[in-house]
Amino acid sequence: MPGLFGSIASSLTGTLRHRWMGWLVLCALWLAGCAQPMPSAPVEENSWNGRIALQIDGQASQSFSAMFELRGTAQAGGLVLLSPFGNRIAQLDWKDGHAQLVSGQNTRTSDSLDTLLQDVTGTRIPVTALFNWLKGTQASATGWQADLTGIADGRLTARRDDPQPTATLRIALTP
Repeated sequence: MPGLFGSIASSLTGTLRHRWMGWLVLCALWLAGCAQPMPSAPVEENSWNGRIALQIDGQASQSFSAMFELRGTAQAGGLVLLSPFGNRIAQLDWKDGHAQLVSGQNTRTSDSLDTLLQDVTGTRIPVTALFNWLKGTQASATGWQADLTGIADGRLTARRDDPQPTATLRIALTP
């Protein structure tokens, strides 16, 4: 037994069949246009994601880049670093004077986020200023200069010239 539309379509001929099918398509599109979009998950006020790159110049130049997910504040939060394929490279969490970095089977801890980051990266990262920069607010950090002209487009560049070695931090946020 043919379906409802099959029996209607088979009884119609040529141009009339095409008109009938055209009306069905238009009705389907109209109904689809009336559908309500699924609500998206609320975005945390203090959360960012995108790509991050840190380059340290000098005798033993170092360079690092990864995708990232950052949440929280300079006082309490977390940073997840991801490979281009979305695999977790490392996770850094901090709060109440304690910081912990988990990378693979290795775990490092410190009483200070600044100290842990310096131990891991080889340079001082201005965490408090970084959170301000991500919000588009200029903040001072000893030796660092931040270029916030691209922050509306999700781009941030910060450079440290003093003390040596120079370091450049680049962030490209995902919309």
